[in-house]
Amino acid sequence: MPLNRRTFLGSSAVAGAGVAIAGTVGAPAAAAAPRAKRYSFTVMGTTDLHGNVFNWDYFTDREFDDKAHNDVGLAKISTLVERVREEKGRRNTLLIDAGDTIQGTQLSYYYAKVDPITAESGPVHPMAQAMNAIGYDAAALGNHEFNYGIPVLRKFQEQCDFPLLGANALDAKTLLPAFPPYSMHRLRTPCGRDVRVAVLGLTNPGIAIWDKANVSGRMVFPGLEEQAAKWVPRLRSMGADVVIVSAHSGSSGTSSYGDQLPYIENAAALVAEQVPGIDAILVGHAHTEIPEYRVRNKETGKDVVLSEPLKWGQRLTLFDFDVVWSKGRWVVEKVGASVLNSNTVEEDPGIVKLLGDEHEKVVAYVNQVIGTSTAAMSTAEAPWKDEPIIDLINHVQAETVKAALAGGAYASLPVLSQASCFSRTARIPAGEVTIRDAAGLYPFENTLEARLLTGAQLKDYLEFSARYYAQTPAGAPVDPAKLTNAGGTPDYNYDAVYGLSYEIDIARPAGSRIVNLSFQGKPLDPAAQFVLAVNNYRASGGGAFPHVAAAKQVWANSDEIRNTIIQWVKAQGTVDPGRFASVDWKLTRDGVPVF
Repeated sequence: MPLNRRTFLGSSAVAGAGVAIAGTVGAPAAAAAPRAKRYSFTVMGTTDLHGNVFNWDYFTDREFDDKAHNDVGLAKISTLVERVREEKGRRNTLLIDAGDTIQGTQLSYYYAKVDPITAESGPVHPMAQAMNAIGYDAAALGNHEFNYGIPVLRKFQEQCDFPLLGANALDAKTLLPAFPPYSMHRLRTPCGRDVRVAVLGLTNPGIAIWDKANVSGRMVFPGLEEQAAKWVPRLRSMGADVVIVSAHSGSSGTSSYGDQLPYIENAAALVAEQVPGIDAILVGHAHTEIPEYRVRNKETGKDVVLSEPLKWGQRLTLFDFDVVWSKGRWVVEKVGASVLNSNTVEEDPGIVKLLGDEHEKVVAYVNQVIGTSTAAMSTAEAPWKDEPIIDLINHVQAETVKAALAGGAYASLPVLSQASCFSRTARIPAGEVTIRDAAGLYPFENTLEARLLTGAQLKDYLEFSARYYAQTPAGAPVDPAKLTNAGGTPDYNYDAVYGLSYEIDIARPAGSRIVNLSFQGKPLDPAAQFVLAVNNYRASGGGAFPHVAAAKQVWANSDEIRNTIIQWVKAQGTVDPGRFASVDWKLTRDGVPVF
C-alpha cells in the first residue's frame, strides 16, 4: 500500500467539531494574576478483541461466563464508551485499540472462511461494522490480523472508517511502512489552539514467524524500540503535543519464541524506558490486565503510563490527561490510567440490532451436526491426565501426516504427534457431534506440519514440556489447581506427544522428569528418526521448545487443524475413542502414579 499524505493524515480521525470559548468574568485582567490555560481529555482503549462482538461463546452455544463472571464483546464496550463520552464530553475523548481484532471466535472465522469478506460483493466484516458504529479513531495491527492472509486483512482495512496502524510492518522490498505508521488527532479546546494527539501503532515482530507463509517475502517486522525511536521524534516535530503508542506487545520483556525471534516479543515497557517523548502506551498481546503501570524513561526521567485492558472486550482502559499551556504549546501536566469492567453494563442495543443477523447465521453454522460419538469426552482433566479427547486431536494429526507421506521418502518412518489442551471446557458429547463441538478442541487457526526429529531430540522436547508441572515431593498432597502452569507456563505451551509411552516424575526438578520413555514397548533409541506432526506455531518456534524449529520440514498443509478435525469427523461418521485412545503418559512420583 503506497504511503502519501492522504494515507497518513487523511485517514486520521478528528475529534471535536468546536467548543465555545468561555468569556472572562470578574475584575479587569490587569488586576488579576494570569491563570494558566488547562484542558483535560480521555483516551479510551481496548485490545485483543479477537472477534468478540457479543457476550456469547460460540463453542458452548450460550452466554459467555468464566469463574470471575467476566463479560466479553464490543456490544458491552460500546455501552461503556458512550457513558465515558457522556461524562467527559464526546469532543474530549478518543478511542483506540491495540490489535488482534479479526481472529478468535467462530463469528470472525465465518466471515474470513465460510462467507468471506474478500468474495465479490462479500459482506462487511462484523468487527468493522461494530468498530465503525462505536466510533474508533485508530487501531494497531495485531499478529493475528495476518492469520487469514494479507488479502483478508487488506479488505478489513478497506472496510474500517479508522486507520490500521503499524509503524514496524514494512514492505519487504522497499522497507517503507506497509500500513500507516501513525494517526494525528485534534482535540478542540475552549482556550486557543487544539491539542494535537499522535497515536503511533506498533505490532509484534513474531508475525514474521507465526504467519511466515502469509508474509514471507512481502513484509518484515523490525523491533518496536527501533521503530518507536524513529517515529516519536518525527511526531513531536510535526507538532504533536501528546504521543500515545498503541502497541501489540506485552510489557514483560520476554519472548515465547526463544532465539527464533531476533526482536523482543513483549517490549512495551522497554519502549517506554528507552524512547523519550512518549506519554502513554496502550499495551496488548499478553492477555493480562494492567490498570496502570508506570515506567521511568531513562533519558527524560519522566514516567510513561502503561495500561492493558483485559482481552475480548472484558475491560476498557481510560487514560486521563491533563495538559497545560506553556511557552506556546500544550504540555502534559498529569496522566493516569484505570480500567472499566464490561460486566457492569448491558450490551448496546444498537450494536445488537446492527449485527443480530450475522450472529444468527454463525449460530446456525456451528450447530450443524457432522457425526456422532460413542462416548462423552472432556478436557476438564486433560492438563494432568492422558485423556481421549486430546488423543483425538493427535490421532487425526498423525493420520493426516501418514496419508500425506505415503509413497514418499519418509513413508517408512513412524509418525508421532503433539497436542495441547487449549481449553479446559472443550467437550465432545455422546451422541450427535456438531461443528462447534469439534471446533472447540482447536480455537486457534494453526495449520499442520511434519518435522523430522531424533529420539534424543524428542526426549529434550518432552523434558521442556514437563516444566509445566510444579515440583511436588513424593507423599505430599497433590492439588490439581496448583499442579500446572508452573513458572507462568500457559496450557497451550504444554504438549503431550502421541505415539510414545512415558512417565513424568513431578517429584524431580524440571529438566530430569521424563522416565521410562519407550516406543512400541522398547526403550526409545536416541538415534532413531521420527516424523512429528506439529502445529505451525510450535514448528515456528512458538513456546521456545527445543529442536523443532530447526528440524527438517518434510510436509506442510495450509488448512487449519480445526478444519482437518471437522472433516475427519464428517468422513468417519462415528467417533469411537476405542479406536484411538490409550493411556501413554502419566504423572508419577518415584514410580507411583499421581492419579
